[in-house]
Amino acid sequence: MAAPGWTAPADVVRKLRRQWDRGEFLSQCASGEAWTPLSVGLRRPSAQDTAARYDEVRAWVDQWRQELRLRVETTTVGGRVAGVNELPARAWIDSYDQLWTVLGVRTDVRKFLDLLNATKISVPLVAEWMCIKPMEVLRHAGEWDSLVRTVLWIDAHAHSDMYLRQVDVPGVDTKFIERNRTILSTMLDRQLPGERIDRTRPPSDFTGRYLLRAKPGYVRFRRLGTNTGFSELGVRISELADTPLDVRTVFVVENEVTYLAFPPVDDAVVLFGEGYAATRLEPLRWLADKELVYWGDIDTHGFAILNRLRRTFGHARSMLMDRATLLAHEGQWVREPSPVADHLEMLAPDEAALYNDLVEDVFGPGVRLEQERVSYSAIERAVKK
Repeated sequence: MAAPGWTAPADVVRKLRRQWDRGEFLSQCASGEAWTPLSVGLRRPSAQDTAARYDEVRAWVDQWRQELRLRVETTTVGGRVAGVNELPARAWIDSYDQLWTVLGVRTDVRKFLDLLNATKISVPLVAEWMCIKPMEVLRHAGEWDSLVRTVLWIDAHAHSDMYLRQVDVPGVDTKFIERNRTILSTMLDRQLPGERIDRTRPPSDFTGRYLLRAKPGYVRFRRLGTNTGFSELGVRISELADTPLDVRTVFVVENEVTYLAFPPVDDAVVLFGEGYAATRLEPLRWLADKELVYWGDIDTHGFAILNRLRRTFGHARSMLMDRATLLAHEGQWVREPSPVADHLEMLAPDEAALYNDLVEDVFGPGVRLEQERVSYSAIERAVKK
């Protein structure tokens, strides 16, 4: 075993392995670059070591004599006590073939080059990227054929009125595409023309990025007055946007049980906002012509949702999100797990004052009054107003 500080053959292999893991060697080979002999300098014993630690030096030299995979260059080390000695000074790799042997990666190299050659024929634009990121290709080698066929199918057949489920490649399903959307996005970004890619959308939004039909958003609403038809419906937001509801007042609440138990109100509906999903209501432009009332939790997130809603519907007013309601339900306070402290420019002065007090923990750390903890009689009084 080498003494501390002297380079052993395993140290050289580890250094080469790091370069292999970064894809440097395979990228160089795939790009057709001729091999330039590569050398690694060795930390070796000094002349004094050959005299003071002769047995250790000899054992170190024997390691290198037994290392047949590397070409070893020696140098002369002289000393008056131990005489002149030839010690290993550099290890050389003279060819790709030698490197593959040293690293034991010949199977991986053959696998990658086979995939590269096949891809050059079917998807040449993707093949160019393969030469840059060969290790990424090897990580997906077992499913590379399916990935290529998926890219070719999307290129040839996909259109904006098609759901991802309609991609019809033998052996490929929606879960395969979702699981491999990062590598597929990399490939599609090179294969598809620019007008078929929305680069403002991340690869995680696969359907949006490649202009496929997104899963529709839905909204639930209940009619609160006298009604002879359905009392509750869940409809596509895009369709509701084109079909204004014939009511005067629209309430938006965040808690499902509160939504279901909302008191009767003439000429009104209640929408289930589902937290920050209230921003899904933005396409319902006809809300601008309605009396719009938002009720959320009295906490920092509740006011943040109200603020975001008002960016689209500036006339929206809040309900039961005031200081009096908070103080009247002190026994029902809980702690908000992760408060926000953003500037909320759309709040009314009294709302902003209460929000700032919550941010600054004036009432205590992370005070929160969830809407389902507000007394039902308070709800009834509020809607009568």
